[in-house]
Amino acid sequence: MNFEHLIQINDPTNPLVDSLTRDQLWEGLVLRAEQPQLFVIGLDSCTILSRDGDVMERELHYGQAVVRDRVTLTPGDRVRYDILPTADYVGGSLTMAIEQPDALQLFLRFTYSTTLPDNPNPTQDELQTSEIVKSAYRESDIDTVRLIRQYAHGRKNEGRLH
Repeated sequence: MNFEHLIQINDPTNPLVDSLTRDQLWEGLVLRAEQPQLFVIGLDSCTILSRDGDVMERELHYGQAVVRDRVTLTPGDRVRYDILPTADYVGGSLTMAIEQPDALQLFLRFTYSTTLPDNPNPTQDELQTSEIVKSAYRESDIDTVRLIRQYAHGRKNEGRLH
């Protein structure tokens, strides 16, 4: 199954939305890669097994379940997560890519690719399951952006005198 969607980070027409810089967004994406337990519900812990330049091998613990993945950082541009398949879990990937069509606009594109088959003639149950999974991905990604905003806002406030 493949799924892609875009979240607008900066909206120059909406003054109620705090703008982020590309660097702030990137810092948030790195934080999510290095400390995913701050972002992922149900994740108990993350151990970075190795780091070689911009590539990390991680072990994620969800209760008794353990998932291994590889995170590839393309500095200032994108983060790719490759989940290693096991007997119990499907493999797949998630890429979070920063898009900046002009100086005022900033977007984050989420691209999912799983080893779940894409049935060209899905049943109603398969369609419903697919929509539930996509909705969960979307909600998780919206939450990621919300947490990045909170992190950036907190960092901005650290620099102020009280």
